[in-house]
Amino acid sequence: MSSITAGHIGAAAPAGAATPGGPQTVEGYVNAALDEAKISPLHKRVVALIAAGYFCDVIDFSIFGALVPFIIKSGIGGAADAALIGSATIFGIALGTIGQGELSDRFGRRFIYQFNLLLFGIFTILGALSPNVTLLVICRVIAGLGLGAEQPLAFTYAGEYAPKAIRGRILAIVHFIGGACVWPIGTGLVLGFSAYFAAGDAASAAYVWRGVWILIGVLALVVWVFRFTLPESPRYLATHGRGDEAIKVLGRLGIAGPTKPLSTDAASNTKSDPFSVVFSKYPGRVIAGMICFTAFFGIAIGFTAWLPNMMNAKGFSITKSLQYTLAMNFAVPCASLFMMYALDKFGRKITSICTFILAGVMAIIFASAETPIELIVVGFIMFFFVQVAGNAMQIFTSEVFPTNARASGFGWAAGIGRLATAFIMPTILWIQTGYGMTTVFACLASLLFIAAVAVTQLGPEAKQKSLDEIAPPTG
Repeated sequence: MSSITAGHIGAAAPAGAATPGGPQTVEGYVNAALDEAKISPLHKRVVALIAAGYFCDVIDFSIFGALVPFIIKSGIGGAADAALIGSATIFGIALGTIGQGELSDRFGRRFIYQFNLLLFGIFTILGALSPNVTLLVICRVIAGLGLGAEQPLAFTYAGEYAPKAIRGRILAIVHFIGGACVWPIGTGLVLGFSAYFAAGDAASAAYVWRGVWILIGVLALVVWVFRFTLPESPRYLATHGRGDEAIKVLGRLGIAGPTKPLSTDAASNTKSDPFSVVFSKYPGRVIAGMICFTAFFGIAIGFTAWLPNMMNAKGFSITKSLQYTLAMNFAVPCASLFMMYALDKFGRKITSICTFILAGVMAIIFASAETPIELIVVGFIMFFFVQVAGNAMQIFTSEVFPTNARASGFGWAAGIGRLATAFIMPTILWIQTGYGMTTVFACLASLLFIAAVAVTQLGPEAKQKSLDEIAPPTG
């Protein structure tokens, strides 16, 4: 067994795991140091830039439903073309989500985290400038490839920096800034563009959806530039033969260096294939995650994409439909604020199970809502439960795989869920047309109830536990 020595940085070193009868391992030391760390300026910068990138991810798919009426009205395509554009984006996201896991577990979080926003930003702008549906669909697929890497890495990267006692709260903060506030902001952005270009003709409708996507693409490129200041995850470095680099990053976090030589073992420089680790050691967890993500994205992306159009079909104007959707979307930041308390108080698992069930019940009630007040109140409550359930579940999923396969496990679960959503979007339209709105909501409620059962198979409760305790790194 070899050992490495790191220089003394600061005062007393935190305690960590040791090999039986020997000195502490480098990955054990880094894991323990990060678990017990105090929040530093670098922690805050990491969270802020992760949340900013996540903002670009969520605003892109959360506003698509609000853009659909303008895409159709602009004359670039009809309802079927809008469904194709949405499905193309999600298909690209699914492939990007799956692929990034393997790549980031092999080559590091930081490189993939940089490249994904560059790809997304460029092709979002090019898509906004597309003269026809064919080029728009191609650009949305490629933009989706970049976008797909953002969400899994956001929770993986932030979780690997977070102290264990408040990891749930930190991940909920990332979601609040980057994933929750986006929903009302995104819908408000579309309303603002539509008010500015208020002529009501095809040309003004085109200015709305093109202008919104150009703005999002530019924002992604700005965040991409600032992300060059982020260091690699110390947990990743410690499990990939780069222990000295991990200790240096700990120093930037204000964490004391080791006072004694650290040993290495198989997990200190893992050679295992992340795909093999996920599917040979954790098949139940990844399959359960796929089911949960299918249900969550099926509602959060698939259903929400058609919501303004559904309300428009009920007789509400496009503006009224967007205003009601905006009111419902304020449930998302409320859900995120609730998670900051619930995840570390009650736990990820029980929070997600209960709210998946309640979301299914509210979906059934929402099917019979007719008046504006009913739509807003029931829709708000349904959105609240869906968002608590889905985001508690995805935070949980980001914690139940080992460091050397964490992004891969999350990526496969979220990627398959998003791929399923690419088929759910046109299926919702097909069911609505052939069997009515009540059947749509009955199917969605059933999916949510199945997800509640699947959460029980994701793994042991992660509340205030070390990541290495939930799933130790493998060699």
